[in-house]
Amino acid sequence: MDQCSGCGHQAISYNSCRNRHCPKCQSQARDRWLASRRAELLPVPYAHVVFTLPHQLAPLALQNKEVIYGLLFRCSAQTLIEIAADPRRLGADIGFFSVLHTWNQKLQHHPHVHCVVAAGGLSRDHTHWVRPRSEHFFVPEAVLSEVFRGKFLEALQQAHASGQLHFHGLLHSLAQPKLFRSLIRQLHAPRWVVYCKPPFGGPEQVLRYLGAYTHRVAISNRRLVSLLDDKVTFRWRDSAHKNKKRLLTLSADEFLRRFLLHVLPRGFVRIRHFGFLASRRRGTLLLRCKQILVGASFATHTVATRTKQRNESSPLWTCPLCGSSMVRVEQLTAAQIRLRSPPAAIVA
Repeated sequence: MDQCSGCGHQAISYNSCRNRHCPKCQSQARDRWLASRRAELLPVPYAHVVFTLPHQLAPLALQNKEVIYGLLFRCSAQTLIEIAADPRRLGADIGFFSVLHTWNQKLQHHPHVHCVVAAGGLSRDHTHWVRPRSEHFFVPEAVLSEVFRGKFLEALQQAHASGQLHFHGLLHSLAQPKLFRSLIRQLHAPRWVVYCKPPFGGPEQVLRYLGAYTHRVAISNRRLVSLLDDKVTFRWRDSAHKNKKRLLTLSADEFLRRFLLHVLPRGFVRIRHFGFLASRRRGTLLLRCKQILVGASFATHTVATRTKQRNESSPLWTCPLCGSSMVRVEQLTAAQIRLRSPPAAIVA
């Protein structure tokens, strides 16, 4: 039980499971993450790039989540970094973070990674900021697609040769090198989907966008409409018809099956940072970016601000009524929560 230090408003925080796949938990983890990222935003536009695996690889990914999703992160990041470093494209050291998604709006298996990239980067000698040559992102989608496809398929063949992949059920025959090479040849033919969305309007738009993408797996509670007669109804966005919101009803078993497709291996990190935002480089290079973009006096101001932030404890949760900090006043057991909660109602 939390209570507002200002107006006295009370609320129960259901955060007992803390599982990252829970559609109810992770709100505080998201707020902490966003607060950390806020200080890292640069005063430049941001681009959004999505790398998607072809549907032929989805069954293999389900049986080898850690390996395939790891390759998706690595190859998409290498593609962006190498092409951006090419003097014919941007000729700069870029920084970005990537978020893994394995679902579509209907909760079907659809592995892809979202990359949020600062539009521009540091020059190779780190003396100035390099801006894109046009309003669009620094490289055509076709180039990104071709390079990403080549890198991923090469890495996939190496994983197969080193025995990192496992094959079960209908995929058992792919354990044979000859048949696996045949699959690789088939995947070389089509163009892989890499989508460069228009740049964001500014840093604050990036933060609003991040909140919906970073700490949710498959579905959030607000999309659930009803559970009636062992059938689950939830909202989904139909991108083929101007993002119109629709309802989808599934049997409870099918709903659970689709949800469990997206449970990640224990310890697998689904948000990763690359380029000048990588952990080992962020402290030095991010500060250099801000010195160039904001001014030479920025370094002193940043150090003072960080010291002040460390000394001041900002609340993780503020009151929805008056904005004051919420303070824990009581810790409730499951039995106590059931006694205090209103009867469960099904929303039609």
